[in-house]
Amino acid sequence: MKKALLLLSILFVSVISTACINNFAVQELNSKAKSYLEEGDYKAAIERLKSSVDLDNTIFETHYNLAVAYTQAEDYANAIDSFKKAIELNPEAADSYYSLAVAQENLSVDLKSGVVKLNDEGSLYKDDDFSDDYKPDEKVLQMIESLQIDAAKNYKTYLEKSPDADDADEIKQKIEILES
Repeated sequence: MKKALLLLSILFVSVISTACINNFAVQELNSKAKSYLEEGDYKAAIERLKSSVDLDNTIFETHYNLAVAYTQAEDYANAIDSFKKAIELNPEAADSYYSLAVAQENLSVDLKSGVVKLNDEGSLYKDDDFSDDYKPDEKVLQMIESLQIDAAKNYKTYLEKSPDADDADEIKQKIEILES
């Protein structure tokens, strides 16, 4: 009995120690990522935040900051995924819905202009050699429409969660445009 209790105590202490070490590492990675974001080094910030997510996938702020870094790097598809994960972790964070809508709206603009394209496998990629005479195909047009519908819904959710938002009139206009 004493051996079992001793083993259980050792196991408990090692689990707590590992959790503390991981928490410290996550804080260090997030702090360094914040510095990189402030310097405009979005790639380095993204790498630190991805490492932080690998250590602990349950921290809202890490996913939100990763999404912001992707947005700053104009990688809207990954920003959308990260904002969705942040919302899953904290569905009451109104700014997450606003930021998700912005990323969706920006991705739809990039798809429409040809800056971002859809390959044969269905993956998005950035096309640095896009031309002004680009015409999106039916599949891309459907994706654009879906992104705009989702953006309008997320703007509405933002307004529901932030009814006194200073930018409410501007957001309502965005919703009108997206839904027209």
